[in-house]
Amino acid sequence: MVLLLELRRWTVLNDAGGVEALVRRLSPVLPTLIVLESTGGYEVLCKATLGAASLPVVVVNPRQVRDFARVTGQLAETDRLDADVLAQFADVVLPIIRPLASDEVRASNTLLTRRRQQMDMLHGERNRLGKLFRAGQVPVHRSLVKTVTFLEGRLLTVDTALETLIASSSVWSAWDAILQSVPEIGQVVSRTLLGEVPELGALSRRAVAKLVGVAPFARDSGTMRGRRGTNGGRTTVRSALFMAAMVAARCNPIIRAFYRQLIARGKPKKVALVACIRKLLTSSMS
Repeated sequence: MVLLLELRRWTVLNDAGGVEALVRRLSPVLPTLIVLESTGGYEVLCKATLGAASLPVVVVNPRQVRDFARVTGQLAETDRLDADVLAQFADVVLPIIRPLASDEVRASNTLLTRRRQQMDMLHGERNRLGKLFRAGQVPVHRSLVKTVTFLEGRLLTVDTALETLIASSSVWSAWDAILQSVPEIGQVVSRTLLGEVPELGALSRRAVAKLVGVAPFARDSGTMRGRRGTNGGRTTVRSALFMAAMVAARCNPIIRAFYRQLIARGKPKKVALVACIRKLLTSSMS
């Protein structure tokens, strides 16, 4: 981990000792902003420790930093150069500091991540199991059956842990009931929203739709009016809602009528489905 402070650089290890040393060095300086890149979870320890020390830390999307580097003409990448770019990004963009996630939200996100991992493994093993037809493949068949059974048990354990976590919070229990009262929003979608969109109830419908990545943005220039599109947002939430919207477009009378109306008006199917996602998402906030 390379750090830059008033053009002074130093390096610390990304472990408990290194992060504690970082806190001791930064605390007397009273920084107004500390910016970290998201690195697939490796930034969590540093963010949590800095936040616990009441230091103003924010985690940013590395793609945005890389785009900023390209715009400023910095194409090479080294730890030293990346630290410079990140400092410039922080100075120019001034990313907003958001409250740290609570212990419950972090626990929920960990369980949801593990559930997705187990579902991916289970899906792969079931696919392999379905391709075995010959008698000579019996040993492999038995092995796959055992693995599928094991993964199903692990998945049940994670689901039970999620249920216990939600039941322990009166606020989450109430939101879970509200979310699941919307047709086609079941346990998986509800838990995903609770764990990965803690801003529910605190933001407007438009803001939540933008946060998830289903709010269309303009592509206009002068007299040209470009096609609206969506991008960014929280991918796992959008994926869960996309599956729910596909079911709703077939089975939910209100969403089905809405979907068909958009198709009749010439909207592409994907655009119509994104509109259905927004309708599902905002109806849960009514």
